[in-house]
This record gives sequence, structure tokens and C-alpha cells, in this order.
Amino acid sequence: MRANRFTRTASALALGVALVAAPVLAPVPGALSAHARGAPDSFADLAANVSDAVVNISATQNIDARRNNGGPQLGPGGTPFDELFEEFFRRRMGPGGPGEDAPRPQRKSNSLGSGFVVDSSGIVITNNHVVQDASEVTVIFNDGSKLKAEVLGKDPKIDVAVLRVKSDKPLKSVRFGDSDAARVGDWVLAVGNPFGLGGSVTAGIVSARNRNIESGPYDNYIQTDAAINKGNSGGPLFNMNGEVVGMNTAILSPSGGSIGIGFATPSNSLVPIIDQLQKFGETRRGWLGVRIQNVDDAIAESLNLGKTRGALIAGIEDKGPAKPAGLQSGDVIVKFDGKDVKNARDLPKLVAGAPVGKEVEVVVMRNGREETKKVLLGRLEDGEKQASLSTGRNDGGAQNTVQSALGMDFATLNDEGRKRFSIKDNVKSGVLVTKVDPRSNAAEKRIQPGDVIMEVNQRAVKTPAEMADALKAMKSEGKKAVLLLVAAPSGDVRFVPVTVE
Repeated sequence: MRANRFTRTASALALGVALVAAPVLAPVPGALSAHARGAPDSFADLAANVSDAVVNISATQNIDARRNNGGPQLGPGGTPFDELFEEFFRRRMGPGGPGEDAPRPQRKSNSLGSGFVVDSSGIVITNNHVVQDASEVTVIFNDGSKLKAEVLGKDPKIDVAVLRVKSDKPLKSVRFGDSDAARVGDWVLAVGNPFGLGGSVTAGIVSARNRNIESGPYDNYIQTDAAINKGNSGGPLFNMNGEVVGMNTAILSPSGGSIGIGFATPSNSLVPIIDQLQKFGETRRGWLGVRIQNVDDAIAESLNLGKTRGALIAGIEDKGPAKPAGLQSGDVIVKFDGKDVKNARDLPKLVAGAPVGKEVEVVVMRNGREETKKVLLGRLEDGEKQASLSTGRNDGGAQNTVQSALGMDFATLNDEGRKRFSIKDNVKSGVLVTKVDPRSNAAEKRIQPGDVIMEVNQRAVKTPAEMADALKAMKSEGKKAVLLLVAAPSGDVRFVPVTVE
């Protein structure tokens, strides 16, 4: 999340708050249709029917109590140098204070959030950031009763946690609705525990859908103007049928309070992950094994796509499922498992939601034509554990010839160039960029000295001479832009369209 912009809505207030709850397994009596166009006369029936299934989550953490160990006090909020001062004084406090290896004193910190019961046997849902690193979690119900909770599983990528409490009687619960059916302008009701005050209800509308706030790889938030504040994290967002269409997660606010821009994770994103966390205690997402980037107009023209669409494959994992299936760098994925891929943001969500081990059809654009490949999906969590670095090196004795084109100077990639620009070994081959004219289109596209050009219009290049030949061929074909596959010194790879000058 962007600092000071998007705020998680868990509350750190140390108040002895309570409840908030909510059930309803059937349409609420007197409630409007989920697709109603007019405002209801009152939300009272809906609020009364759901409030007992919405709960308060109290999470306790044990943290280091180092602020008062003899060092200078820098005031509330501290400064960026706090940690440096703490380390300095911790190392030099001598026998009278905690030294390098002395046990550190602990203090407890309480945070408050919201949650809701989705199974009468005692399954409770909340945000991961509400209970993250908690040593003790307590669920507080609308009648004031409290139950200790066990964390069954957590997923930080969509910020959800599944808790279980043991009750001697069935609990009120709510059911999930279809978040895809929620339209911009539909009425919604948020229930939660803002600022530790206890159960509170706010109403508003769906302001937008599929919002990306750059909090994770699967962002597709429902935006609402229903007031959401600190402590609302993990609380439900209901449609007018009393179904949960989202879980309140974040707000956009300069002050930490609601300004009418809140975000809820859609129910359709939550349900499959919740099922996995209940069954396995962990997530099991599908994995394709490709590195992708978005397609802009220039890339679409260079690859003869006809229109801007799809996700461009910038790299293939050596041990991933895509490689044996025949997918290649430069392919543009336009359809995955029967679903259109409109842009690069669509693909990770589609792949992650597909079952591990399923064979799926992936439609790609290659050389201006559609091709269909069948891929046996792996598991993302396994792919994340694999080491992807290679130890291959270029021939250090290659002649370091230099040529210029597209506002850049190029040289052969050898050991001298690798050392000069700290280029990692996983950049195996290509043409080294040694200089970029700041007035050139290449500079506008953020190509920098130290970058390595690996391909020109999907044609591999290893020497400046080969690059010159490839560019000459592009000009003779009347191309207005050339598509370069560029590797940064770190090894990150991307496609960059550059105007032919």
C-alpha cells in the first residue's frame, strides 16, 4: 500500500470494546432486491437481522519494550532515526541494562478489528492484518460474550484470515452473495467496530468496481462511500438481501478517518481462498510460470495484435509449467481457460483461481496469429520457493565493439561490462547499453546504461552487429517502432517499444 494514502482499517485503540454481529441465511424480510434502483425507506430490518453475526476481533501481540531502556525519548511518533538510536543504546548500555544477548522485555499491544460468522459451527472471517502476528485472538459477540479463537489459516495476498471458535450453541451466521452481481449504484450496508466503539452500521452505494490500489497482486476491490473507519477492518459489506458481497479492508484517507472512499475485497475472491484455508490451512493457487507485462498501443502495433489487449510474456520460468507447454517470451496471452484476458492485471487473478493440476487452454497471439496451448498448472506456492538464478556467463573474451542506434550506444556484453554495471549472472546474453541520449525515445521509455537488449522484435541478438542488422531489417519493412526485450542489471526483464528514428 502507498504510505499515508491507503490505510488498513484495523484499530489500535486499547478500549475494552465489544460486539457487532450479523446473520441471515435467507433474504431479509422487507429488504429490497439486490438490484433495487430506489433507496429503501429504512435499513433497520436488514441491520437487525445481520448484526448478531458481525463480531469484534481483539488481537493481542507481544512486542519488544525497548523505548524506555535509558535512551533518549524522541517524542510521540518518533523519527526515522529511532531504530538507529535504539540499536546504539542497546549495544552500549552495559551491565545495568539489556545488552546484546540479554532477553528483551516484552509488552502487550492490543488491536481491534471486525469479523463475521460464516458457519454456525464457529467459523469466523476477518482481515489477515487484524490478527497478523497475534499471540492471542478473542472474538467478542453482540451480546458481550467472548470466545478464544484459533487461527486456521491466513492469506496476506488478499488479506483474509479464517478463525474458529468453540461454542456450546450454534452461532448466528451470514452467507456470501455474488459480488459480480453488485452494480455501481447499488445500495450496500457496512457493519463493523469503528474506533472501538462497538457495533455500528453505515449505508452507502457501490461507487466503483475492480479498483486496483496496488496492495497486492490480486487487487479488484469494491469501492464504496459507506463510511468505513479504523476498526472496520474485516467487517462485512452487505447487499440488500443480507448477503455478504465484500469484506471491508482499506480506506483512502489523509487522516485515517472516512472521507467516503472505502474498499472491500469481493466475496467471489474470498470464497475459494477461505475454502482452501479451512481444508489445508494454506492457499493452493494455480501457477503458470511466466513473467508478464501490460500491452500498450505501441506494443500492440509492433506485434500486429490489431488492438490493445492481453498480457505480454516477458519471461518464462525454466522449471515452470509454461515452458514444456510451448509458451514463449513475446507471446501475448489473450485468453486463459476460456476467459478473455483484457490486460495484464486479469491474468494473475485467473491463474491463481484455477485448480492446481488442471490442464487449461491458453490462447496466445504469436506472429500475428492465434495459437492454443495446453498447460498443466503447477502450484504457485511451490513456484515461489524455486531458485530462479542461473550461473551462466558470457564469453569474457568477446571483442567489445561499440555501435549506435535509436539514441543509444551498444557494446558486446562481457565480463568487463558485467563488472562495470553490476549485471547479474542470470542475464545470460544480449547487447549492452552503454549510453542513452536523454532526448531520445529510448530515454523516455526509461532505458538506461547497464540495461541489456536481448531481443529485437522477438529476434535474439548477442552482438552490436546483429542488433544493427535487425534494426536495418525493421526500417526496410517500414516499421515505426521496434519492440526490444530489455533486461535490467538485476535480471528483471520487460518489453519496451522504441520509435525508429
